[in-house]
Amino acid sequence: MDEPFRIPPDEAGMRRADRHITRASLITLVLAAIAGLAAWLLLPEIFAFPVQTADRLAFALVATLPAFLSLAVATMMVSTARRYSARDIGGSAAGPPSTKLAIKVAFLQNTLEQTVLAAGFFMIYAAILDGSWLSLLPVAAGFFVIGRALFYRGYRQGVEGRALGMTLTMVPTILLALIACGAWLASLVSPAG
Repeated sequence: MDEPFRIPPDEAGMRRADRHITRASLITLVLAAIAGLAAWLLLPEIFAFPVQTADRLAFALVATLPAFLSLAVATMMVSTARRYSARDIGGSAAGPPSTKLAIKVAFLQNTLEQTVLAAGFFMIYAAILDGSWLSLLPVAAGFFVIGRALFYRGYRQGVEGRALGMTLTMVPTILLALIACGAWLASLVSPAG
């Protein structure tokens, strides 16, 4: 019998998947709002965020560390699984991955995509915003790691199993991008001061 992640959904399955994704997105938005507000209020009281652009960019770069560590773990998972599998040791050019390796490869690919987006948007965000706004970067970084763990853990259950992990990874990054875009647009229309 095929595993849920290998079975394409029918129309009813697509509706069910959409409900899971919507629910996961709402849960993530609520958690991100609570964590973001807490960080906004508490972190500036215990931590002096950098002011100069170069220092803010350095702060954002350090905030990408959890994403890049997640990517390193995903890469090691694939390389280790290939090393001990006669079917997979030839690499991706030798043929499709075995069932044992397929989830790890999908996790690596998705983690790479999410890491690139997070790193880029973290840097853009820090280039535009300062002060308490920077408190949202460690929140997004924490959500990234938790999201990656839940995404991998739930992958075998199909979209329902990985939805919360995906939204925990992606939504905070998107929120940072939207905030940065809003701040940038506001700076374009505000009078020079």
